[in-house]
Amino acid sequence: MAIVKSKLVKDLAKNYPNFPKKDLEKLVNILLNEIKNSLKKGERVELRGFGVFYTNTQKQSIRRNPKTGEKVSVPEKKTIQWKMSKEMFKKLNDE
Repeated sequence: MAIVKSKLVKDLAKNYPNFPKKDLEKLVNILLNEIKNSLKKGERVELRGFGVFYTNTQKQSIRRNPKTGEKVSVPEKKTIQWKMSKEMFKKLNDE
C-alpha cells in the first residue's frame, strides 16, 4: 500500500487533533521540500529511526531498445537511493 501526502496529513490530523489541518499540511510540505532541496544539492538526508536518502550518479551508457533492437545512448543521471535504519529493519522483521 502506498501512502499519499493527503492521507499522511489526514492521519496526522487524526493523531494530533489540537493542530489545525492547514498547519499540518504546511508542515508536511516544508519537510518534503527540504528533503528535495537537500538531495538536489547532493547532500544526505538522515531521518533517525527511519533511514537515509542519498543521491547516486549513474554513468552514461549505451543500452538496447528491446522493441527495435537499436542501440540508444543514455546520458548520465542522478537517482535517489534509500537505506533503512537498523531500527526500521528490526520493526519490519519483528526482531
